[in-house]
Amino acid sequence: MSNAERVEGADASGGDIFAKMKGRFVLHPAARLFDGAGEVAVVPQDRGAVLPDRPGGTALISALGRGCGFRIGGAGEPAAEGFETLTSGSSGQPRRIWRSVESWTASFAVNARLFGIGPGLPVAVLGRLSHSLSLYGAFEGLSLGATLHLMDGLRSDRQRHEMAARKVALVYATPAQLRLLVEAGGPVLHDLRFVLVGGSKLDGPLRAALTNIAPRASVREFYGAAEASFITLAGPETPEDSVGSAYPGVEIAVRDAGGEGLPEGALGMIWVRSPYLFRAYAGADAGSARWDRGWLTVGEMGHLSGGQLYLAGRAGRMVTVADQNVFPEEIEAFLAGLPGVRRVAVVPVADGLRGQVLVAVCQGDAAQEGAILRAVRGELGPLKAPKALIWRQDWPELASGKTDLVAISRGLSWR
Repeated sequence: MSNAERVEGADASGGDIFAKMKGRFVLHPAARLFDGAGEVAVVPQDRGAVLPDRPGGTALISALGRGCGFRIGGAGEPAAEGFETLTSGSSGQPRRIWRSVESWTASFAVNARLFGIGPGLPVAVLGRLSHSLSLYGAFEGLSLGATLHLMDGLRSDRQRHEMAARKVALVYATPAQLRLLVEAGGPVLHDLRFVLVGGSKLDGPLRAALTNIAPRASVREFYGAAEASFITLAGPETPEDSVGSAYPGVEIAVRDAGGEGLPEGALGMIWVRSPYLFRAYAGADAGSARWDRGWLTVGEMGHLSGGQLYLAGRAGRMVTVADQNVFPEEIEAFLAGLPGVRRVAVVPVADGLRGQVLVAVCQGDAAQEGAILRAVRGELGPLKAPKALIWRQDWPELASGKTDLVAISRGLSWR
C-alpha cells in the first residue's frame, strides 16, 4: 500500500485503522479537510521530513504522506521512526519531542468514545500545526473520519464567523485562543458541543464568557505536557481549583524529593505512567523530564485529594522569597480572575535587599490597579503578593498561544 492510499474498511471509530497500520498515521476514508479558503484535497504527498506549518493544509497532507519520520516546524532532521513535535518554549527555546505514533492513536480511540468524534463530525483547530495541541487535534480528526477545519491564519472574528457557518461541533483550543474568540464578537456558536482546552487552565471570567458564546457546549480541560500528552481531564463536576482526575489509562503518583510516595494531600512531584508518554528528547537539548522505571515527571508539583489533582506549579518556576518557596502560577491564577486583568505573568526580579521579589506584568485596565493590589494582598498575604504591577498593552506570545516568559522578563525592574 502506498503512502497516498487511504485505508478502506475501517469502522466508525477508526479502530481497524489502528490495528492494521501501526507505526504510521493514516487517513480514515470518511475524513474531509477544510482551511480558510475552502476544501483541501486530501491526497497525501511526501514533501520532506521537516515541514513548514503554513499553509496548514499542505503541512498536514505532507505529514500524512510520510506517515512517520516527520516534524512540523523546528530545525534538524527528525528520526525515521515515529515523529516529532515541539514544546511550547514558554521558558526558552522549544524542545523537540520524539514520540511513537501509537502514543497518540491510543488516545484517539479514547476521545472517540468520550466526545463522539467520528465520521462527519465538524471539528475545528484554531492554532498553528507547529503547536502539538493543534497537530494532535488535526490528526485525531482525520484518523477518526471527522470533517476537519483548520482555522490558523484567520482573524479571531473570522474564525468565529466560520465556526458558526460550518456548524463546528468540537474545537481544540488554548485559553489564549478562546479569549481572542470571545473578544472578537460575532455569532453565537449554537452548534458547538465540546470545547476541548489544553495549554493552561481557564480562569473564571473566560469560562463564563464561553457559556455566553457557546451556550450548548461542554467545556473539558486537559492537563498534560508535550512529553506526557494527557494526564487529567476536568469537566463540569470538577472542583474549581483542581485540574481534574486521571485521564483514562493514566496512573498518577505524588512523590517526595527522594522518590518516595506521599500520602493524599501532601505536596510533591507529580509522576505519571500511561500509554501516551513520549520516547525521548531529540536534538541537542537534554530536556527536563525524568524517567523512573516507566514513570515520568516533567517537574510539576502538586497534590492528590479525593481522586483530583491540584497543581502548585513547575519546580523550575518556583521562587524563594524570604526563605519560603512561592509558585508564580498560584498568583497568576488568582490575578487572572480579577476585574481589569486580561493577561498576567508573575516573574521574579532582582532586589538589592531581598535578593529577588515578584512582580506581576499585566495587560488590561491599569485604572483597576489599586483594587487589584488590595485583593491580592488580602487573599495571598504580603509574601506572595507581587510588589508591583507593571502594565503593557502588547503581549509577547509563542506559536502555541502561551505567554513568552523570556520576553516578558527581559529588562524588567520594579523600582
